Amino acid sequence: MKDGPLTEKELEWLEEMLEKHGSEASILDVSELDGLLTAVLSGPTTVEPGEWLLALWGGQKHVPKWSNEREMTRFMSLCFQHMNDIADRLSEYPDQFEPVFGLRKIEGLEFTVVEEWCFGYMRGVALTDWSTLPPSLQPMLEAIALHGTEENLEKLDTLTPEEMEASIDAIRPAALALHDYWISQPEAIKQPQKPIVADALPGRNEPCPCGSGKKFKQCCLH
Repeated sequence: MKDGPLTEKELEWLEEMLEKHGSEASILDVSELDGLLTAVLSGPTTVEPGEWLLALWGGQKHVPKWSNEREMTRFMSLCFQHMNDIADRLSEYPDQFEPVFGLRKIEGLEFTVVEEWCFGYMRGVALTDWSTLPPSLQPMLEAIALHGTEENLEKLDTLTPEEMEASIDAIRPAALALHDYWISQPEAIKQPQKPIVADALPGRNEPCPCGSGKKFKQCCLH
C-alpha cells in the first residue's frame, strides 16, 4: 500500500466509483467521504471499518455489487490510504490538514462548496456518542452542522455573503479543535496514527469488512 495523499487521478476514480455504486442513501462524492472519515478519526471512540463502510453506502442493503474483485480491492485500498493521510494530518501535521471541499463554477466564477463535506462529517458524528462534548466546544460542532444538516439549509439562505464566507472559514479550525479535544480524553479509545492497513484485506473465508456478517467470498469479494 502506498502512503501519503491520493493523486488527482485516484480521487477522480474514487468519485466515479461512488457515483457508479451509490444510491440516495449513500455518500456520492469524495468531499462527503472526506468529511465522514475526518469525523470517524475525530470522535470519542474508535469506529470499526465495517461500521463506517456500511455508513458510507447507507446500510447493508445498499452495499454495492462490485464489477470484479480488482475494483472492490482498489476502492477499499484507496479509502484506507486516504484515511491514513487524514489521520496523519490531524495528529501530526495539523497545519497541512485541509478538508476536501468541492468547487462550483457559476458564470465563470469559482465558488467553494462545503455542504457535501459537512454532511459527510455529521454522518460520521452519528456513528458514536458525542453527547459529552463540553459546552465550550459546542459552537465548533455547530459550525460544521450549519452546513451539514437539513434543518439548517433555510438558515444558510439568510446569511449575507460576508457571513457565509466567515461560516466557511470556521469549518477547518472547528474540525481540528474537535479532533484535538476527543483525542486528548483519557477515556477515549485512541486512534492509531495508521488506523488501518489497506493491503491487509481479509482472506476469502474471513468476515467481510463491510460488516454484513458474511464471509468475504460470499459478500464484497464478488
